[in-house]
Amino acid sequence: MTNPGRLVRVSGPANTRFSVATHALTLLAGLPGDAQSSEVLARSIDVNPVHVRRVLGALREAGLVTSRPGPTGGWQLAQRADEITLADVWNAIRGDRGPLDVHQAAYACEVGQSIQAQLEDLDRDLAAAIEHELAQRTVAELARRAPAPAAS
Repeated sequence: MTNPGRLVRVSGPANTRFSVATHALTLLAGLPGDAQSSEVLARSIDVNPVHVRRVLGALREAGLVTSRPGPTGGWQLAQRADEITLADVWNAIRGDRGPLDVHQAAYACEVGQSIQAQLEDLDRDLAAAIEHELAQRTVAELARRAPAPAAS
C-alpha cells in the first residue's frame, strides 16, 4: 500500500513537449526581433536540438512561431507573446490526444471496455479543465516573471 502523503515516482521518460514548448516560447518572447537557433534554445532548455526542432515544428504548424533557414536563421514568435495562451501551446503540442492517453481496450473484454469508457469520460473532463486553466495564462506573463534571457 502506498503512503497517501508521499509522492510516488513512476520510472520512464515523461512527455516533456509542453514544457519544452513553453520554455522555448518564453525565451523567444524575451528576445523579440532576434531569431534564435535550435541549438541556442536547446542549450537553455537542456535538451537535444532535434527535440527542440520537433516541438517547434508543431508550434510552427499552429502558427505560433516562424522559422528562417540558414546561418542567420532561426526561430521567432509569429504572434505577440500576449496573444499566445498556454492553451494554444497545449493544443499545438497535444493535438487530439487527451491528457491521460487512454489506450484501446480489447474488444472482447467487458471490463476493459467499461474502464476505457470511464477513463475517456474522465479524460474529456480533465482536458476541458486543463484547457480552461491554461487559457488564463499567456507566454507574455511567463516572460515577465522570468529573468531576461541573454542574447545569443
